[in-house]
Amino acid sequence: MTGQVIRVVVADDQELVRSGFALILDVQPDIEVVAEVGDGAEAVEAVRRHRADVALLDIRMPRMDGIEACRAISAGGARGTEGVNGARGGCRVVMLTTFDADEYVYEALHAGASGFLLKDVRRDDLVHAVRVVARGDSLLAPSVARRLVEQYTRPSPTVVRARRPDPRLDVLTGRERETLLLLARGLSNAEIAAELVVSEHTVKTHVGNVLAKLGLRDRIQAVICAYETGLIAAGDASLREATSTPPGGVARAWSSPVSGRKRRR
Repeated sequence: MTGQVIRVVVADDQELVRSGFALILDVQPDIEVVAEVGDGAEAVEAVRRHRADVALLDIRMPRMDGIEACRAISAGGARGTEGVNGARGGCRVVMLTTFDADEYVYEALHAGASGFLLKDVRRDDLVHAVRVVARGDSLLAPSVARRLVEQYTRPSPTVVRARRPDPRLDVLTGRERETLLLLARGLSNAEIAAELVVSEHTVKTHVGNVLAKLGLRDRIQAVICAYETGLIAAGDASLREATSTPPGGVARAWSSPVSGRKRRR
């Protein structure tokens, strides 16, 4: 990221809100707000026109809402193909909303969002979020992370039946399956390396293989996959600890091996 400017599009139908976010970001030496727009359709066009690296999208906007805009911007990114800005992986999306209702979280993540923050986010955390997703990582506000995990830790007959690993996991080696389990428990690459007694470079290779083989975009989707396939038990204590709010309430980044993508200037 050194020497590179992160090009950002801010989309919100409330002018004062989007101007406020833009002002916070544009004063950063490594961030440039290239467009401020009022709806999702304009956001998609602005990302394409300005070859943006990150788009901040409000959920509720006229003409095209943030979820649909996210789908359009992220199209192809999960498969490693070109996004609307022509860069490999496409523009990364951070969703901003006053609502943290479950359906918005799930829709946004499945639409391709790399981050999800509430609009009461502190300015330093907003800047941090843009930098995190720009380098290829993912980030969730602590309250959003807890909601996401809780959705997959509620005891139910479906979850109990799913405890027998899903056939989808058959494509993974034993070590890759272990890596997915540790990812789902919220461990960093360094922590996984210590747990498996391997190097961080080896862990990055395992993580990349897991995401590629299962068709997952990032570590957030890996958590979801681990629960959906029954790889991890409901109510895992280590996972609850990993998703608890850290001191100061700062959102936790879920590091991805897909970092350092090249930007076209």
